[in-house]
Amino acid sequence: MAAPEDGKAEVPQVENKETKTETETPHVEIQDPKTEAPHVEIKDTKPESPHIELQDDNTSPKPEGQASPGLRNSKGWDGKLRVERTAVLANPEILESDPESDDENVLPGEELPADEDLLDGEDPETDEIIVSHSRIGSIPALRLERFQKVARLCLRQNSIQTIEGLDTLAPTLEDLDLYDNLISHIRGLDDLTGLTSLDLSFNKIKHIKHIAHLTKLHELFFVANKISRIEGLDALVNLTSLELGSNRIRVLENLDALTALRELWVAKNKITSLDGLGGLPALRLLSIQSNRITDLSPLAAVPALEELYISHNMLESLEGLSGNKSLRILDISNNKIASLRGLEDLAALEEVWASYNQVADFNEVERVLRDKKALTTVYFEGNPLQLRGPAVYRNKVRLALPQISQIDATYVKT
Repeated sequence: MAAPEDGKAEVPQVENKETKTETETPHVEIQDPKTEAPHVEIKDTKPESPHIELQDDNTSPKPEGQASPGLRNSKGWDGKLRVERTAVLANPEILESDPESDDENVLPGEELPADEDLLDGEDPETDEIIVSHSRIGSIPALRLERFQKVARLCLRQNSIQTIEGLDTLAPTLEDLDLYDNLISHIRGLDDLTGLTSLDLSFNKIKHIKHIAHLTKLHELFFVANKISRIEGLDALVNLTSLELGSNRIRVLENLDALTALRELWVAKNKITSLDGLGGLPALRLLSIQSNRITDLSPLAAVPALEELYISHNMLESLEGLSGNKSLRILDISNNKIASLRGLEDLAALEEVWASYNQVADFNEVERVLRDKKALTTVYFEGNPLQLRGPAVYRNKVRLALPQISQIDATYVKT
């Protein structure tokens, strides 16, 4: 397909490869009491599982349109937000109240007494239940024992403090989503041995405990908690994606048993070293933005790595990447890198994001990257080679790298 003429290009989106499959059974999602109209609203949403991006903490100026790939530019955390699907049924009982004046005794965000009839209209044969943003404080009050075929349970953005009342779903439950609640301890999962996906992001968890028996897990999400150590994962040998962004982790440790792990997301922690990845032979994606990394040489232990997102660290050199010959996408934005030495042998490179570094030499850019036939996208915005001659910058990049189709956020005119 021919690239569009000079205009803003869509920023590449890097999606979680373990996407959720659609189900045909409709579900009921109870909306916030301030919903405006008591009707069924069908939302046209994408079925895929995009990550979301929060506001950049970095105050350095960035030209309009500049960003790193998708969420993976460390402008926030590196967790995911699964888009809700199918019909959204507004709760008519809630909507009967005056939308301008909720229950005068309930402050915004305060837990409401659980409505035991909340799911009365749901098909008892459903395999998916989603009740989000409804101030639910008690799982047992939902009387989930009525449903014998539930494979996915999503209780996002509620006020749940304790995981309980799920044992009757154990024979069928595969996906449990308790994102954005008030959970501080991992308990109540003893019988849920069939889980393949568990999301406890945006809670108050300090320790990873009591999940060693969940050996069928493929996806595990602990984004934005209070976790300071990676622990308790040794038995999860089928895990393919682990998300621990926006926590308090300082060391990559206790990962050796995760031989099936393909994606590790640990952005916005306090990690100083890449040591600890040697036991991950299947690792294809590492997202470690906004940490304190200075040395890339430990990546020699993960030669199968294809995507590396390491923006907003303390890198001054790219030496140490020569063994990562499978690298396709490299995001090194917002570091202190002055030279591209270290990329010479990476023939598979497709995208290089190097904005806001210290790269100044067009001749070196040409020498290191010109022979990369698969290379389509480069970002050098905010480097001396762009800042000292912005009017001629794009033409110089095109002359140095004639194979590329995108420079920064703009497609190359063909």
